[in-house]
Amino acid sequence: MPQQPSPDRRSLASLTLAAPQGRSISDDRNNVALNDLRGGSCFAGVSLDHFRGRSILLATAAQLPTVLAAIELDGVARRILLCTPDLAPHLSDVVAGAEVDVVVSDQPDPHLASLGRLLINVYSSVVSKGLPEIVRDVETEWVLFTSGTTGRPKMVAHSLTSLSGPLDDGVAVASGAVWSTFYDIRRYGGLQILLRALIGGGSMVLSNPLETVSDFLARLAAVGITHISGTPSHWRRALMSPLAGAITPAYVRLSGEVADQAILDRLHSRYPAASIAHAFASTEAGVGFDVRDGLAGFPASFLPHPNNNPAIEMRIEENTLRIRSSRTAKGYLGGELPASGGFIDTADIVMQHGDRYYFMGRKEGVINVGGQKVYPEEVEAVINRHPDVQIARVWPRKNPITGAVVAADLVLRLQPADSFEVIRADLLKTCRQTMAPYKVPATWRQVDKIEMTVSGKVQRA
Repeated sequence: MPQQPSPDRRSLASLTLAAPQGRSISDDRNNVALNDLRGGSCFAGVSLDHFRGRSILLATAAQLPTVLAAIELDGVARRILLCTPDLAPHLSDVVAGAEVDVVVSDQPDPHLASLGRLLINVYSSVVSKGLPEIVRDVETEWVLFTSGTTGRPKMVAHSLTSLSGPLDDGVAVASGAVWSTFYDIRRYGGLQILLRALIGGGSMVLSNPLETVSDFLARLAAVGITHISGTPSHWRRALMSPLAGAITPAYVRLSGEVADQAILDRLHSRYPAASIAHAFASTEAGVGFDVRDGLAGFPASFLPHPNNNPAIEMRIEENTLRIRSSRTAKGYLGGELPASGGFIDTADIVMQHGDRYYFMGRKEGVINVGGQKVYPEEVEAVINRHPDVQIARVWPRKNPITGAVVAADLVLRLQPADSFEVIRADLLKTCRQTMAPYKVPATWRQVDKIEMTVSGKVQRA
């Protein structure tokens, strides 16, 4: 017998049914009106009952087909796995571990066909209309992927309730909001924005990793984007574009990395009329809180209940942030979450200075300099404050005496190469005045760009 949905649960399809006229989901090639999904399908000639109670892997090249398929399959499929293209090397393990019955794709792919599962095509448009209403009586399990320290993906299981629960956070959303994100919506941060758009009755504009930042910003300007999110690295890259001023968002959100004071100040300067928030969330812990006072870190008063929300509990243990709430994942497929007493260990290091906590970096990202701990993000926050630095990356360089020393790569803001030595000298002075000697970078390089991971974070490996 199918598991019955919980009483407070809403399917994605029910959200589209409530969408006002004119709302849509679009990418750089297609635009789908949400109203067309009422009685319509993006599966040509395939009844949704064919998916009932099955484990479905959504492995599309583009994001839009995944969104359309997920809307149709929620409440029908037993399990939906949101697969990003970078997971291709791991798909055989995923198919076995998640007991996948059906693979859904938007293009012919011999690799997907070789997985030995039924392969069904999905389109970036509504290809069948006038279909009868389908019964949605299954509590669909949503599976997202996150990488552990080994680089192998972990499969994190959520319900739609745990995914959508964090969205009632008091963010004022005007009627007709147009949402977007630099994230891929198949990752936790991007999925949150998609759900915000659907729950709020807004439109959603999807990104494309193959398009330039300027082209994406131009597309957002053309549709009148109002609400947009990304990592601090996404935003640093966006602010380098001459089209950064083409958009006039009402709401700007940062998550996924430490939001230092430099990037918050630059966003406030570029978008003075926007409400700017930085949020803490992880695939396992869910959304913990957001900060809207324009300052890095978060107030100590957020403990134990951030924003006075009794549904979320936080504590600091061994300098790492721990979170307990109904918003956390159900667990890993094949394993439990790293929790103690219901508190998820986020592995994010925080330190208190005065009446505020500041994020220092990830526990596994520490640089060991002769037995002294250096968190790259802490050093980057100091460097990024310099007006001529667009973005910095701090990394460990091997050293025969201390094991490692701190090194820094810099992308400068429209500065000629001959000014690098002046800027480096200025940065050295600032670092020596504000940090312990072992934290000060021993080597400095000017680079044209700093690579980002597929999830929009600084590439540190």
